[in-house]
Amino acid sequence: MSKVSPKIREAFESLSIDLKNEILSRGVRLETMADLIAVLEQITKEG
Repeated sequence: MSKVSPKIREAFESLSIDLKNEILSRGVRLETMADLIAVLEQITKEG
């Protein structure tokens, strides 16, 4: 189960619904902006 820290919730919520769903499907813990950026980079690389 994925978890998004309240500290970065606003940035996470600004993403498209498809992108949020993709991130949540990965079961990641997003505690910092660096965590969010890392997941976004991984998604981008996978194309």
